[in-house]
Amino acid sequence: MRVIRSYQNVAAKDRGASVAIGNFDGVHLGHQSVINIARGAGEATDAPLGVLTFEPHPRAFFAPDAPAFRLMSPEARQNRLAKLGVKMLYELPFNAELAALTPESFARDVIGKGLGLAHVVIGEDFRFGKARAGTAEDLTRFGAEMGFGVTVAKLVAAQDAQVSSTAIRTALSEGRPRDAAAMLGHWHRFEGAVQHGAKRGRELGFPTANMHLTNLHLPKFGVYAVEVDVLSGPHKGSYTGAASLGTRPMFGENTPNLETYIFDFKGDLYGETLSVALVEYLRPEETFESLEAFIAQMHADCDLARSILSKL
Repeated sequence: MRVIRSYQNVAAKDRGASVAIGNFDGVHLGHQSVINIARGAGEATDAPLGVLTFEPHPRAFFAPDAPAFRLMSPEARQNRLAKLGVKMLYELPFNAELAALTPESFARDVIGKGLGLAHVVIGEDFRFGKARAGTAEDLTRFGAEMGFGVTVAKLVAAQDAQVSSTAIRTALSEGRPRDAAAMLGHWHRFEGAVQHGAKRGRELGFPTANMHLTNLHLPKFGVYAVEVDVLSGPHKGSYTGAASLGTRPMFGENTPNLETYIFDFKGDLYGETLSVALVEYLRPEETFESLEAFIAQMHADCDLARSILSKL
């Protein structure tokens, strides 16, 4: 997958794509539906499949001090889109200049002249241009005038509810990762490099891979059954485990962290990239009267996680 980060001076090989447009936070079933429509439109004209998105997320640009809301990092989004067969990712910087474009200017200067897109697919609730003034109907009209095709996709529903990043965040905040997965079409994952920690887990017989969590929406704190993909290094592969998401109240700390104990694993993962999927919420964070009680609970957590994961 090629990543293009400007709509100016775009190479000829990166023009003419059939593109899905949106923020694609989470790359949920609704996003996947839009991408599949773009795929079909491109196959009809032999146009490569692309995605047009923005970084940072426009919401973060307009409200930089608001609480973190993103479901995935830009890198995780790229990885997920590549798995869906996207060949070109137009990840445009969302800045004051882009935000100031009128809907007509965005259609003409970005989609038409800038990127030279052959076809675009948007959701029926799509808004674009300064003050989000442009609608799906406006883009359809601009496309007819400017020479690119437009398809407006219906919103997707799952479990009798509309699929949205907001609904997914709610499910995760309530400790319902399976409900979130039903809307995502995949497990909710955290991806990142393994960091050095206090190494308490190793001393307690449960060595963990520690990942810092920044600028992301945090699910309900507690212990989860997880699936783990090691994406780099000599131990690349898929594993299972149990993970603690939270602030480690047993040790008086307050910085959110993800600590993952990988079952039946021996090896050094420091600096390697992990993708940890939340499968089931087991229990909330707790403090214990003694280390012995804490260790006994960790054994119970791992036994329960193994049982759950064995049935997937």
